[in-house]
Amino acid sequence: MSEGFAWRLPFGAEIIGAGRVRFRIWAPACKTAAVIINEHRSEVLLAEGAGWFSAEVASVPGDTYHYRFDDHLRVPDIASRAQRGGVDGVSQVIDPRAYHWRHPDWCGRPWRETVIYELHVGVCGGYTGVQQQLARLRELGVTAIELMPVGEFPGAHNWGYDGVLPFAPSASYGSPDDLKALIDTAHGHGLMVFLDVVYNHFGPQGNYLPEYAKIFFRDDLQTPWGCAIDFRRPEVREYFIMNALYWLHEYRFDGLRLDAVHAIIPHDWLNDLAARVRASVNSRRQVHIVVENDENSVRLLEHGIDAQWNDDFHHVAHVLLTGETEGYYGDYAAAPARDLGRCLAEGFVYQGDYSAFRRTARGEPSKRLALTAFVAFLQNHDQVGNRAFGERLSMLVAPAALHAATALLLLSPQIPLLWMGQEWGSRQPFLYFTDYQPPLADAVRDGRRREFAGFAAFRDELARSRIPDPNDANTFKSSIPDFWAAGYGEGASESARCRELLAIRQRELMPYLDSARSVGAQALGVAASMARWRLVTERVLAIWVNFAATPIAVDGRVDGELLYATCAGGLEKLRAGTLMPHSLVALRQSGNDGV
Repeated sequence: MSEGFAWRLPFGAEIIGAGRVRFRIWAPACKTAAVIINEHRSEVLLAEGAGWFSAEVASVPGDTYHYRFDDHLRVPDIASRAQRGGVDGVSQVIDPRAYHWRHPDWCGRPWRETVIYELHVGVCGGYTGVQQQLARLRELGVTAIELMPVGEFPGAHNWGYDGVLPFAPSASYGSPDDLKALIDTAHGHGLMVFLDVVYNHFGPQGNYLPEYAKIFFRDDLQTPWGCAIDFRRPEVREYFIMNALYWLHEYRFDGLRLDAVHAIIPHDWLNDLAARVRASVNSRRQVHIVVENDENSVRLLEHGIDAQWNDDFHHVAHVLLTGETEGYYGDYAAAPARDLGRCLAEGFVYQGDYSAFRRTARGEPSKRLALTAFVAFLQNHDQVGNRAFGERLSMLVAPAALHAATALLLLSPQIPLLWMGQEWGSRQPFLYFTDYQPPLADAVRDGRRREFAGFAAFRDELARSRIPDPNDANTFKSSIPDFWAAGYGEGASESARCRELLAIRQRELMPYLDSARSVGAQALGVAASMARWRLVTERVLAIWVNFAATPIAVDGRVDGELLYATCAGGLEKLRAGTLMPHSLVALRQSGNDGV
C-alpha cells in the first residue's frame, strides 16, 4: 500500500500542515472576501492584489467552507475538491493523501495499445458500479475506459457537460476516494482510465463566476453555451491547466479527452496545456491527450495532442449503414464509399473541403499524420444520446451490416472506441437527461424539442411533444444499460464476437501500429470500399467491406491469409470475384501481395 498522491494547487483549500489550511481564490470584481468554515466561523481573506485573496487558518480535513464576498455574496469554491449539498452547497476540505494506492507504480500503456470503452458513470451505478464491470471489460479486450465528465453538476443525474465545479467529483456517484478506488482497481486489471473534461463552458446552474470574476468570460465572443471563456487571461489559462494536472496526478488518470476544443480561443492554450502535461510526468509514465475538434485541425495533432475523435469516420459509416442524410450527414451523402476510403487511408474526410452543412471549408490535410492520431467510433454518447429517442445502431441497422461495421472499426489501424453496451448489441436507448428544477427544467425540455424542428419526422409540434423530457426520472432510468444481457443469449454471442475481433487486433495490429501507413483505398461501387495498410515491411493488412444489401463484383485476384470474415465463405467468394452483401473480409498479406 502506498501513501496517496497530491497535486498542490495555487488556489482552493490546500493543507499546509497539521491543522492548517490555506484558502485562496481569485475574485477580481470584489473588494472584500472571507471564508466561512463549518457554517459559523468567519476568517478574513487578505487581498494580495490583482484580484487574489488568501489566508492560512486553522482547519482540518472534513471541514466544510464557502466564500463570502463584499459581505453578501455566498459561493462555493470554484476549486472545490468535494461538495456537500450539490453545486449550491458547501465545499469540503479534503486530504488528497488519505487514499492509500495499491498500484502506485502503474505507468500506463502505449497509445498504440488503446481500445477505448466510453461509459457514463451514473447509469453504471456510480464509481463502485463501474468498478464491477472492469474484469469483464479486461477479458473482452478493452484496454482503457473513458468516463464521461464527473465534475459536480446540478441535481442527481446529468450527462456531465453541465458541470460547474471542475475539481469536485460528483458526489452523486460516490466519494473522491471511491473514484480513486475505481482508477486504482482498473490499473490492477491493466486498464487505463481516461476522463472527459469540459474546458469550453460551464453549465447553466450553479456557476457563480460571473458574479465575482466577470472577466473570466469574454463579452465579445459567444459560444452555443453563452459568453466564451477568456483564454487570453493568464489566470484562466492556469486554472484549467491546473485542473488537467490535478486529474492526471492526484487521481492518476491516464489521459484526458477534451470536449469541443474548437470553442477554446485562442487555440494556443491547447499547445501550452500539452507542453505542461508532458513536462509534469516522468519518462516512465505514459499519459495521453485526446481532443474533440469540429475544425479537423492537423496542427494541434502535431504539437503534443495524441489524437482526435474522428467524427468523419462515424458520419460516413452512419450514412452507409442507415441511409440517413439529414443535418450534417448530408455532407457524406454524395459519395459515401469514396469518403470511407479516404477516411481509412488518410484520417479525415474533410481536409479543407467545402462543407455544405457548415457553409464553409473545413479541416486540414491529414495524410501525413499517424493512423493512430484518429479515434474511430460507430457510436458514442453524442451520436446515440443526441438522437430524439436515443436509438443505438442495433435498433436501426441489419445485424449483418452492423457486424461488418464493427469488424471494420476493430480491425482498422485507427484507435477504436466502443460505446457502453455496443459490445453485446444492447437495444437499451441512451437518452439525454438532466435533473433541473423549473423554470430551467422547462426551458431545457422545450429547447431540446425545438432543436429537432428542422428534421422531417419532427416538423409538427405533436411529434416533438413525444421526445422524452430530459428531466423526467424515467428518461434517466430508461438509459441504464441492461448489463446482465452481456452474458446471455444473443448478448453472449455478440460479446464473444467482439472478444474475437479484439484478440485479432491485439495479435495482428497493436505491435505494428506505430509504423502503420496506408498504401491506398478505393470505392467499390456506391456502398463498398477496400483499403490496405503496410504495418511493417513484410506485413500488409487488407480489408474489403460492403454495406450494400446486394453483392458487389470485384477483382478476384486476391492473395493473403484470412484474418476475419463476417460471413461463411466470404474469402472464397471474394476470390471468385464477389464481395457478399453486408460483409467484411480482412486478410494478412505479404509485402508484395496485391500492393
